[in-house]
Order: sequence, then C-alpha cells, then structure tokens
Amino acid sequence: MEPRITVISLGVGDLEESLAFYRDGLGWPTEGIVGTEFEGGDVAFFALNNGLQLALYPKDQIAEDANVDGAVTSSAEFTLGHNVESKEEVDVVMMAAENAGAEITDSPRDRVWGGYSGHFKDPDDHLWEVVWNPELEIEE
Repeated sequence: MEPRITVISLGVGDLEESLAFYRDGLGWPTEGIVGTEFEGGDVAFFALNNGLQLALYPKDQIAEDANVDGAVTSSAEFTLGHNVESKEEVDVVMMAAENAGAEITDSPRDRVWGGYSGHFKDPDDHLWEVVWNPELEIEE
C-alpha cells in the first residue's frame, strides 16, 4: 500500500461552532457546510497544502459510519502540526486561535531541539501544535 493521506477528518460535537472557529476565527477559506442533502452527510471542508483536505464531521456520525464506540478520548492521542515560517508567525497564529476561542495549553516557547512552538485545543479539544522548525522548509 502506498502511504497517501488526502483527508483528515476531525469529529466535532457542534459542526456550526467548529466551522465558525476555523473559518471566522482562524480565517481558513471554506465553502461552509455541504452534504446537507444526504442524511448524515453534513461536513465542512478546508483545503490545506498539497491537496490535503481537513474535514469537520459530526463525531456521532463518524462513530455510526465506522461502527465504533464514540466515547470521549484524550486530547493527547495525537496532535495536528501547523508549521510556520518564523517565531513571530507562531505567536500570531496562537493569538488568532486564542481570540477565536481556543484553549492555550502551552504558550509559545523555545524548544530544546532548536525550534519554537506552542499548543492549543480547538472547541472539540483537538490538540494543535503551531511550530517553527529552523530545519524544515515550508513548501507551498
């Protein structure tokens, strides 16, 4: 199997609230909620880099679709990394997230490995790391 990820779907408790956080709070472009003509099809997509899509999908619908228990899990199971081009940009993104209602769990700071990063949780407790890594070149 060739490793290919094209969509990351985040299960959300309130699709409208999460849409507002990413669209209005973080300024990410989207067509809004689509798929309303299908039962259980409501979803919001955000185009990321290199063709990757972020989907916001109701958590209970993911559990039903995948035939799994929708019990609450820990925010520490994974993080979503948002790499930026400078320390200053880390601060700007973190401030935008906080202003949009994110919980800052780890304020931006220098890291022992030479980078600079901070963490926040979105309205559904998904954990994001905003990071500047001097060894990583950002490709558009």
